[in-house]
Amino acid sequence: MFAYGIFKVIYSPVKAFKEIIQNPKYTGPMLIMVLFVLANTGFGYVFMSKAYFDQTMPPASKLDEWTQNCTLWTSNVGIPKCNEDHISGLYYGNRSMEFTVVNGSQIWMRLNITDTLSLGSDGYRDLSFRVKWIRTDETEPTNVTIRLFSTSSDYFYYDLTRNFTESGNNVWNNLTIPLGHQNEKWKNNSVKAEWSNINGLELSFALPSPLNTTVLIDGLFFHGIFKPVTEIASGYLFNYPLIAFMQFTIQWVVLGGSLYIFCKIFRADAVWKVLLIVAGFALITFFVQTIINTTTLAASPEIYYPLKALGGVHGEADAVYNQILEQTQFQFIGYVENAMYVWTTVLCAIAVRLLYNFSWIKSSLVAAIANAVYFLIIKVVLPLFLY
Repeated sequence: MFAYGIFKVIYSPVKAFKEIIQNPKYTGPMLIMVLFVLANTGFGYVFMSKAYFDQTMPPASKLDEWTQNCTLWTSNVGIPKCNEDHISGLYYGNRSMEFTVVNGSQIWMRLNITDTLSLGSDGYRDLSFRVKWIRTDETEPTNVTIRLFSTSSDYFYYDLTRNFTESGNNVWNNLTIPLGHQNEKWKNNSVKAEWSNINGLELSFALPSPLNTTVLIDGLFFHGIFKPVTEIASGYLFNYPLIAFMQFTIQWVVLGGSLYIFCKIFRADAVWKVLLIVAGFALITFFVQTIINTTTLAASPEIYYPLKALGGVHGEADAVYNQILEQTQFQFIGYVENAMYVWTTVLCAIAVRLLYNFSWIKSSLVAAIANAVYFLIIKVVLPLFLY
């Protein structure tokens, strides 16, 4: 009987709200909450099955560990220093590695990788890192080379000189290099060098004359292996019911409170319990929205989140997320959300008219203002406190 009343709000809202107003009970909104929690859990499972996250080494749980620990590096200028000038983001720590040469014509730094890595088609396919070249003049390096060691003497090397002669002074240079045989620019100094056994990385800079130069390195990651979220963080699915419960509860109370306040302002004999129950039934649109979103997402192709998206660097991540939105059905999901807010407003207007015998114009005005304030609180005010 309660389920019938809930769904009747969808296809016959006037009759449904007449019955609700005559016998207001919390049972209906509570059942809608349960349905929403179940639907949101289903959405979470579909999303986690469709979403593929870029796996990194070091893993995200350790941030950019290799540019946080000075003891992992060796250099011709000694042990590096920790510099507070660093990249800010979700995957990045609070420092970078600083290497400084005084009156020198060469500077190199080598990272010792404890666990050997498999790179290329059978492993991590990309290498990303940030480099800042700090110098007092506009002198450019004559040669910049990166080496990936398979043994102490066998390695692959790649010429990066052009990347530094075309970049500005004292700015972070963001480099991403494809790895393995897929990139013909990689050369090897020996046939014994193997992509499946990489245990070291070295950057070397050759200068045209003795200079004072500082090189900062940050955000060094091997990546390019994509795995579904269900495989790498299946336990996160259990967060969806809790998040859905909190989301529904907050929105229910905010919408009910907004309706109560503005009905009072428009001189209605408002009763908190009744308006809260009305708001709960109006949020049946929340459940419908989740069902539509889940169906849309299930019909969509897989969604790949690269390091640039997951790393959380301001501006950089936003640009990638915008590309993902353009390539997926998330834009449609946004349109559905807007339509649901309009539908919720219509349901509230019907309930207000039936409760207080206002004209349709006055009922619509009360509902529109109450829902606008509700939307503002949920989308603008609360995020300021939560983040």
